[in-house]
Amino acid sequence: MADNTLTVSAIDRTTVQLNDRPVKVDREKAIYALSVGDEYAYSASAADLKFFLDVEVYNNSDLMGIAVFTCFASSLFLLAFWDSSEDSQALILIAGSLVSYFCVKPYLLSLVEWRNAMLEEAEALVHSSKGVNKTLKALLTVLLILIISLIEFGIVNATVDGLSAFKFWVAMLFDQTSLTFSLISLGLFTQLHFQAAEILGLLPFLLMIFLSTTFSPGSGVPVIKELRFMWSRFYFWCMVPSVQDDMEGCPAEDLNMLYLILAALLALFCFLCVKAFLLIRSKSKKTQEAVKRRDMVDDEFIELQVELYGSKVLKRLKHQQSAGSSMRDSTSTGNLSHHVSEDDAAAAV
Repeated sequence: MADNTLTVSAIDRTTVQLNDRPVKVDREKAIYALSVGDEYAYSASAADLKFFLDVEVYNNSDLMGIAVFTCFASSLFLLAFWDSSEDSQALILIAGSLVSYFCVKPYLLSLVEWRNAMLEEAEALVHSSKGVNKTLKALLTVLLILIISLIEFGIVNATVDGLSAFKFWVAMLFDQTSLTFSLISLGLFTQLHFQAAEILGLLPFLLMIFLSTTFSPGSGVPVIKELRFMWSRFYFWCMVPSVQDDMEGCPAEDLNMLYLILAALLALFCFLCVKAFLLIRSKSKKTQEAVKRRDMVDDEFIELQVELYGSKVLKRLKHQQSAGSSMRDSTSTGNLSHHVSEDDAAAAV
């Protein structure tokens, strides 16, 4: 019932039999000969933004769940730590950072599932740009972290004095981003499955407890304790009046905030470097594949397409040649047109 048949041997999969041709052909060349037309590329538009806002913001029950839980946790925080003394600043900050982290964590863990569903839907329906969707989702997540950090700043200052300066909110924000950017990056911009993304994404939080020395200033063995300079939490604690004198090796006050921001963005910088390396390697691989495909386009390749598609392929090849994308010279075209008549092509179809 089929117009054409490709027979693949169970023993030799490098070649295939096309219809009743007496000679087998290279498998990759035969598959490439089946392709007709240009690759489809979706261009992003304003409709993508509207669709994203409708689905991910206005009608997203997950955001409502985060809002309810944040209000519940913040209320308990205020009731439990109300009227705390300034000597408890560090403990209040630890409690506030934990509450903020666990308020946003469920949303971060859902990014892997969202990424997989979005990719499948975009491939099936071709209704939106995958790259734009990922970027918008990342911006929405960062906005959520920003809002929760403002709430953290508010409830901390409502329970303890001495932390109302603007620099403390900046420190809270970047302290949270240093612990959550890994989950955003791995959840949205990799192909890791849920468990791998969760384990790797939670490593900054776990290592901060062990290596920042903020839970026990001055502790740790030599060399290992020097890793504290990689964590924004260390520079944050160097700002807190009740514990800054106990911190070992704090930088000058005018440089402390700069180091805090740079430390918070360290994981993101490393991730971008890895992605850049993989992108360069991917482009190099695609270039090699393009060269390999270009070398496939010879007289045998053209005969295969004519047998598969008939005279239409001749028009397509001539159009490609006129546009500068033909893979053969005009002499080959003339010879092919001479050997393959319109009647022969129609009969092949």
